[in-house]
Formats: sequence, C-alpha cells, structure tokens
Amino acid sequence: MAKPEGVERILRSAAPHELFDKIKDVLSERYGADCVELLMADYAMTRLQPVTALPYTREPLSVHTSAAGRAFGAQKAHVVADGAAGTAAVTVHLPVSVRGDRLAVLSVGFAADTYSSSLLPELQDVADALAHEILVAERDTDLFLQARRATRLTLAAEMQWQLLPGRSCSRPEYDLGGQLEPAYAIYGDSFDWSASADHLTLTVNNGMGEGIDAALLTNLAVSALRNARRAGLDLVGQASLADQAVYGQYQGRRHLAMLLLRFCLGTGEVDVIDAGSPRIWRLRQGSVEAIELEAQLPLGMFEDTLYTCQRLRVLPGDRLFFLSDGVYDVASPGGEPYELHALTRAITNTRLLPPSQVPRAVLEELAGHRGQIQASDDAMVVCLDWHGRPDAEAPVA
Repeated sequence: MAKPEGVERILRSAAPHELFDKIKDVLSERYGADCVELLMADYAMTRLQPVTALPYTREPLSVHTSAAGRAFGAQKAHVVADGAAGTAAVTVHLPVSVRGDRLAVLSVGFAADTYSSSLLPELQDVADALAHEILVAERDTDLFLQARRATRLTLAAEMQWQLLPGRSCSRPEYDLGGQLEPAYAIYGDSFDWSASADHLTLTVNNGMGEGIDAALLTNLAVSALRNARRAGLDLVGQASLADQAVYGQYQGRRHLAMLLLRFCLGTGEVDVIDAGSPRIWRLRQGSVEAIELEAQLPLGMFEDTLYTCQRLRVLPGDRLFFLSDGVYDVASPGGEPYELHALTRAITNTRLLPPSQVPRAVLEELAGHRGQIQASDDAMVVCLDWHGRPDAEAPVA
C-alpha cells in the first residue's frame, strides 16, 4: 500500500494541473480502485462539481441529497455498497478538507472483493494530502477554481471571493464558518480572519455601493487592515489605518461599515470595535440575544476618526452569529424584518449543525422568509462556536 508520505511526495512533484491525474494513478495502481472522481464544492455550497474536462464538466451532485454530499456535510467518510453478487461494487466518499475548510469530496470506486474497511484510514490520508496540495496548486492553475463555479462569476464577485481567507476553519479553541449570497454576483460584503498562538482576529464588513466600486472599496479596506495587523498594530491602530486609507482614497464619498474583533484564546475576552452595520447575535444555553454595542463611525466617513474598543467575554459553548444588514433587515412579503422573529427561529433550528454548515442553512431560511421578493443586497453570515481552552481560568458570565 501507499504510505501517506509517499503520496505526499508524488503530489508535490506533480504539476498543479496534474494533481487529479496523479491521485487517480495512485488509487488505481496501489489500492486497486476502479474509478476515481473529485467533486469540488461550488461557491454557493449547494453543489459538488466534478473535475473533468473543464469547462464542460459532468452533471453536478447536490450537497444535500447525494452520497458524496453526505460525506461533505458530515466531514466523515461515507461508504456505499451497490450491486448484486458477482457484480457488487463499493464507493468510498472522502471529505477533502484543510483545517476545517471544506473543499471537495474524493469518490473512489472498488470492486467488492477488492475493498476492505481496513483501507479507510489510508484512503482518508490520501484525501487529506490532496486537500493541502489543492490549496497550493490554486496559486498556479485555474483548474480547481473553475470547477467550483456552477455559472460565471461577475468580476466583482471574483474579486470578493479571492479576498476571503476561506469559508470555514477549525482550531481547538473555536470553529468558524462563513458564506456570502448571492454567491455569483456579490457586492461589498466580506469577512476575514487570522489566528496566532494566542489570538483570533475576525472582521466582517458591509461595503458601500455595488459592483466593481464596492469590490474595490472592500479590497482597499481589507488590505489596509491586513497591513496594519501584520505590522503588529492593535485593534484601534488597525481601524485607524484602514479609516485613513479609505478616506484618503475617497475623501468621504464612500465608506465601509465593519465589525472588528480580537479574541484572546486563553481567556475568551474579546476587544470589539463596532464601526457600522454588521451586528452580532449570541446563542448561549439555548437563549438567543442580540449583543448591543456602542456604534462608531464607518471607516472612511470622516478624516482622523478616533476609535475605541469595547470588551465582552465569550464562554465555552457560546455560538456567535455575525450578520450583515442584508440578512437581519430583510422583510417578509408582509413587511416583517427577519430579525424580529424568523432569525431567532433560524438560529435555534441550526443549533445542532457545525459552524461550517450553519451559514448556508441560515441563508436558506432567509430565502424562505423573503419569499418571491428579489434580494436587493448582499447577505453575509459568519458563525463562530467558542470552545475555549481547558486550562483557561474559570470564566465569569
């Protein structure tokens, strides 16, 4: 059998566009696989797109109703046996993920007399190795990025998706998931995160305008925040630098609403700057409540705005929702805002889902609340589950 390090060496030596071909060769020659398929999750996280002769890929599979989708959702291998004696076959669907960021599913077919359950750990190691190499390969080939799209992205959406850190991530202290809608024609909403040994920095923003103008504004603000963060500035310094960058470019004609948060991984203390319309809801011990913050001016509205931090604390078991106004302000056909009653139901209904699946589920409930009314704004949902550290001091609510 192929040792994991052997597979990793084979993938590292392959050209970026040849990764899938190399994986097929490994699984066929060393594990006896009859067929192999790689299914990339699309931008809306509703379909699994086959990586074949792009752009003419075969029919996609549903994330919700297919066997491969079951492996994608549960993030566990799903084995399906099919066929009568003599022609029986087994298909193993394996999640392809990196540090909680769900990328794809690797489906591997075997003759029934070839497959053994003892292969499962090694097959998952192969899928994990492929996940890491896909992330690296995306710097040098469009193959996998093309496979993610069910239709053409607008230029603004292309810019926004390239700006994101991922759609989910996991660490012992927390799990994160985020989603933007409409996925293929988004405007100015975005999110960003970065973790160090002791802190998680999270930003969610709602840019002014639409199309290319909104995407350029968001790119400027997020890039300024990253520049300040990587220079070692604190949260106030990050907000101030981004504020100056946006004002310097637009002179107050355009601005950007943003929440900036810095979590201490050891204590659960959170520094927050509320610079606009994105808002926070918390699910704690079955109770849903909005977290009220002191609203400050959006980035770039005026020259030399002074920002101050507020402090709150999260407890192990807390679930936080970060939502744009394109979610909580959406009205039903009868005029009822989503945040009035429907949002609480959506948060409660998704309490058993992992954060990587929650944003998609909340957005689907939002679509049901909106009915036939056409969406007029971006909808952004970011979900964070806080676990904390076992050795952290006992928190006080």
